Amino acid sequence: MAHLPSTASHAAAQGRPHPASTPADSAVDKLMFRKLMPLLIIAYVISFLDRTNIALAKTHLSVDLGISAAAYGLGAGLFFLSYALLEVPSNLIMHRVGARFWITRIMVTWGLLSAGMAFVQGEMSFYVMRVLLGAAEAGLFPGVMLYLTYWFGREQRARATGYFLTGVCVANILSGPLGGALLQMDGVLGWRGWQWLFVIEGLPAVLFAWVVWKKLPDGPATAPWLSARQAEAVTARLAAEAQDAGPANHDLRACMRDGQVWLAIAVYFCHQIAIYTVIFFLPGIIGTWGSLSSLQIGLLTSVPWLAAAVGAAWLPRYATTPRRGRALLCTGLLVMAAGLMLAAVSGPVLGLLGFCLTALMFFVVQSIVFLFPSSRMRGAGMASGLALINTCGLVGGFVGPSTMGLIEQSTGSTHDGLVVMAVLLVLAAGLALGLRQGGEART
Repeated sequence: MAHLPSTASHAAAQGRPHPASTPADSAVDKLMFRKLMPLLIIAYVISFLDRTNIALAKTHLSVDLGISAAAYGLGAGLFFLSYALLEVPSNLIMHRVGARFWITRIMVTWGLLSAGMAFVQGEMSFYVMRVLLGAAEAGLFPGVMLYLTYWFGREQRARATGYFLTGVCVANILSGPLGGALLQMDGVLGWRGWQWLFVIEGLPAVLFAWVVWKKLPDGPATAPWLSARQAEAVTARLAAEAQDAGPANHDLRACMRDGQVWLAIAVYFCHQIAIYTVIFFLPGIIGTWGSLSSLQIGLLTSVPWLAAAVGAAWLPRYATTPRRGRALLCTGLLVMAAGLMLAAVSGPVLGLLGFCLTALMFFVVQSIVFLFPSSRMRGAGMASGLALINTCGLVGGFVGPSTMGLIEQSTGSTHDGLVVMAVLLVLAAGLALGLRQGGEART
């Protein structure tokens, strides 16, 4: 296999694609998908359940602890603040100590802290626990994005990322019914329902961390289910692609000087503004469609997430070349924009269809956009660069809902807010046309 890096590098230098995968390569890829993706998806499902259960507990925290709406909003935001600030150092640590240890550590600490939310006594302890929870979970998403680069080449990485992001869909589908059932445990053993909610949804992260520790290898060389020859072949394939990515000493400063990285950040920022706006405002919008019960609103809210799961599992696999990836990325952003416009101007039936169109492309876009900057980075530069991109995206998670709230407050409607989000997505689609992978930008 020693000839593979030089062959692929020569092809890249001539502006040609890498050699096609062999049947043996495809068999190894399928094996890696089967062994790795279920573990990573389950971890992300648990993560999002722990991240979003606070929304279900909001009213109960207000009644039992006197936590105001303003205090709740601040506490919710503090999670993202500490999460964003620590993503880059978290990824750099994972690059040094290995994915198996670091992802296990993340899961244990966030699980214990999430369960510890059951013991908050008021606003100050609420703030402290939310900051600690964000710090504990920081690095999971960019860490997995980095981890996938240890296993999959560009042709398969978008598909793997799409599968991973189905965890968000599953969590959003499950969170309402599961959280509602746990809140019904109010009074059991003298505890409030919201306390049971935090404890029962927090402890699975600690338990599953043991599975991650036992089953998740740091890389191909330590995977017991790959032969030595298979592991060498995977490593050789990835090394061949790395020839296009840049110098081996590529670091965070080099990433920040790369215009392509900032272009990817701009696209991802607009995407995250839209996705977090839908996450936080969709139930309220559905609630304006008529006299619906909480259960009916919850069930209708889950429908777009089913569409998101279909898109994440089905579409990213077609991003097999830079040109196809760019086309799918731009199309996805435009479809998201069209869906929001349809939701803005239509009644309940077409409005729900519009949100489904938008959600269909949520994680298609998110899985593909990371392909472009990751193809230009290596080593510590990749670890810090991917974390930087996700950190900037999380700022969109602040901007989107706050902007939508201001627009709704001033106009009394979400119509204008949805139109603004759609315009941002069209802008992002135009920016995405300029994205390039690896040596493609130099041809």
